[in-house]
Amino acid sequence: MDLRYNPIVSVDGVAVRPPSGYQWSLQDVSDPDAGRTEDALMHKLRITQKVKLQLSWNNLTTEQASPILTAFQPEYVEVEYLDPLVGGYVTKTFYVGDRSAPMYNNTLYGGVWSNISFNIIEQ
Repeated sequence: MDLRYNPIVSVDGVAVRPPSGYQWSLQDVSDPDAGRTEDALMHKLRITQKVKLQLSWNNLTTEQASPILTAFQPEYVEVEYLDPLVGGYVTKTFYVGDRSAPMYNNTLYGGVWSNISFNIIEQ
């Protein structure tokens, strides 16, 4: 596995297979009092911003899928990842959203999964 082009260097210090899909996004977290006033002016009242990464891996055997799902199994994970806003790799703590893994083909040899996908969101 060539990690030179992996946008995810490590999860809790362990290397993971490069994802097939990697989408970075930045989410604003606003104060509960945020909203529009009667003059239609928006008062965002941003408290902070959090990174969300949408990750997917395509066409994996069960043997390949297991280490990925295991790496992201803890409630919180420390991920070193490529961040376009920072312009390089950074390490942050994330929690993992719902995971899905639709099966493509079940064989005597353990099956092939169409993809594994989930989001990780900065804590």
